[in-house]
Amino acid sequence: MAIRDKLSGNEAVAVAMKQINPDVVAAFPITPSTEIPQYFSNFVSNGEVETEFVPVESEHSAMSACISAAAAGARTMTATSANGLALMWEMLYIAASCKTPVVLTVVNRALSGPINIHNDHSDSMGSRDSGWLQFYGENNQEAYDNLLMALKVAEHPEISLPVMNCYDGFITSHAVENIELIEDDKVKAFVGEYKPSQYMLNSDNQVAVGPLSMPTHYFEQKRQQAESMRKAKDVIIEVSKEFEALTGRKYDLFESYKLDDAEVAVVVLGSTAGTTKHVVDQLRDKGVKAGMLKLRIFRPFPAEEIAEAIKDIKAVAVMDKCDGFNAKGAPVFTEVRSALYDYDTKPAMVNYIYGLGGRDVKTDDIEKVYNDLLEVVKEGKVEDPYRYLGVMEEQ
Repeated sequence: MAIRDKLSGNEAVAVAMKQINPDVVAAFPITPSTEIPQYFSNFVSNGEVETEFVPVESEHSAMSACISAAAAGARTMTATSANGLALMWEMLYIAASCKTPVVLTVVNRALSGPINIHNDHSDSMGSRDSGWLQFYGENNQEAYDNLLMALKVAEHPEISLPVMNCYDGFITSHAVENIELIEDDKVKAFVGEYKPSQYMLNSDNQVAVGPLSMPTHYFEQKRQQAESMRKAKDVIIEVSKEFEALTGRKYDLFESYKLDDAEVAVVVLGSTAGTTKHVVDQLRDKGVKAGMLKLRIFRPFPAEEIAEAIKDIKAVAVMDKCDGFNAKGAPVFTEVRSALYDYDTKPAMVNYIYGLGGRDVKTDDIEKVYNDLLEVVKEGKVEDPYRYLGVMEEQ
């Protein structure tokens, strides 16, 4: 029987970590992810886990310690947000290139400057091409579930890449919701015992991790890293099916919500998906064929699957909770539009930058997006594909 509880997103992730009982957690506090290592350190001090908890002097040091531990063969986890993730920047690339399956919970927060402690996706989107897999959760249940699946994917012998478990700061991290936890023994059976094939403390098969790589080998090593990322999509689907068999909760690369017959649709990720579903239901009651695609996996990017899901829709709005600063659209928009490039049939598409620095996103805002899409369908063209939602324009 599932365990029913009421937890914040951060509590739920800390409980999942306790159930996993990793070998090493190295962490440094930063709002709004601070509670995760705080809760987990209590589990350590109370003897509820056998984890070696390493308090360090910075986020750069936290990721450095995690890489070292994982390279030594330890199951390793940590958490951070915003500027903390930015301070890890150098080490993110090293973790991925060394193929160390570290699991990092990123509690999404605006990346300075100006200094802002509230939610948007500029931190994890800024690191989208560092070689890490990226999972995004809508709510507390998904934050918990995704962590369990992320670990199993990361440690899969054909992948062995680090994974970010991302969810929205304060909105998900601190809000308390009903949640269904899995029993401890079932969690342990699901993630299994970590048995790396190569690690530094294996005296029978000694390896070097992170050595100088000359032009004779570097190119091939990066190709191998990229191939693991490509394979990850199938492994994510496989692990998600195992999770569904265990819990009854179905996950895929993305969630389609009333998309099959939709004429207008929104592509979104994170907590805003919940608001969008409510608006879709209201519009459906009015006879509007509205739908939504909620991205769960951003790396590897499920381009073909997304294109097939939306290619016959008349107009699509892609929502980005960060700006791209390339003057041609933000990260999710550019990748979704690129996925449709080779299709003869494709929707009219617009990009909305929204919610930066924690700006509220209300049902009225999302309804405006759908109304704009209906106008695009009516006019048969897109006047300006690059738009801002809820910004205070200068008068």
